This record gives sequence, structure tokens and C-alpha cells, in this order.
Amino acid sequence: MQLSGREVSCVRGGRKVFSRLSFDAASGEALAVIGPNGSGKTSLLRLIAGVLAPAGGSIVLEGGESELTLPEQSHYLGHHDALKPALSVSENLIFWRDFLGGAKSSPAESLAVVELDHAARLPAAYLSAGQRRRLSIARLLTVQRPVWLLDEPTNALDTAGQKLFATLMGDHLAHGGLIVAATHAPLGVPTRTLRIGEAS
Repeated sequence: MQLSGREVSCVRGGRKVFSRLSFDAASGEALAVIGPNGSGKTSLLRLIAGVLAPAGGSIVLEGGESELTLPEQSHYLGHHDALKPALSVSENLIFWRDFLGGAKSSPAESLAVVELDHAARLPAAYLSAGQRRRLSIARLLTVQRPVWLLDEPTNALDTAGQKLFATLMGDHLAHGGLIVAATHAPLGVPTRTLRIGEAS
């Protein structure tokens, strides 16, 4: 499986964010997207996820499920944790499992892996920032997709949480998944680097 971008350009609000950007990431690889604030790291992830349309160029996934689009084979973990505060921790995972479909794992097992099983019945509104991030990570485990798009994924995680997530990322890569992460901090797994320059 190979994710490739060729001559990709991004324009937002009439402003060119970046242009003619090319990159590759293959199964088992993590690509760290680095650059200063405003250089387009988050925009690139959103282009890959299908949330934004490129102003030019192409992004394709080869070797994945031929009947599914790239967004249907991707998880996007953004700055903000996509949680419903009135639902319990477990209900949030069940919602995402049913909404996203595809290959699934037990929400209870996913919560145990991220060490949130003790809070399964707690409303998500009561979670700390680090716990909210752990719940978002549990979504990556509950609905299995080969491409993980991670935007500053270790934000709000303590040292133990960062080590746990590094282990989970390593497992994902070892099973043929790939990761593209916009980050200012080391991911804890071997990475290739894609540098995005200053926005213009």
C-alpha cells in the first residue's frame, strides 16, 4: 500500500498555503510533517482526509481496498477530540463504530488498551484533556483503518500516555498500516520527514 501526493497545492480563504508539494508514505511507514505554525501541516492532513479539496495536484492510495475511497480508509485525529459530551465514554465509541463501519473491534477492549475502561460509564464531558485524547485514540482501535492521519497526536498526553500511544502506533505500522502525522514533537516511532516551509 502506498500513499502518494503529487504537485499538491492548497488554497484557503484565497490565500496560497503551499504549492507543488509531493510526498510518499508506504505500508509500515510513518511520515512526520513538520514546519512552522501556519505552514499548512493541518491543511495537508485535511486534504488527505478529503475534508478539503486540493487546488492542484493529486493524492492517491494504491494497494488499498479498491472499492473504498482514501477517506473511507483513513482515520483523522484532529486538534479537537470529536466527542459527544452527553454520551458516556463507551457510548461515544459505540457511536463511532456504528457510524464509520468497516472492520471493528470491541469498544470495551479498546478502552482497556488505552486504560480508560474504569471510566466506560462516565459522561465524556467529565474527562480530562488527556483522557479525552485517550478516548479519541480508542476510536482508532475500535474501527480499523489502514491510514492514520494524526494532528499533534501527543497533545495533552502525559509521559505514560505518550509511551502507550507510541506502542500503539508501532503495532499499527507492524501490521502494515501507515501514519502521516503533523507534529512538533517526536512520535516515539521511526519516521521519515516531510518539511513544509513558511506559508506564503
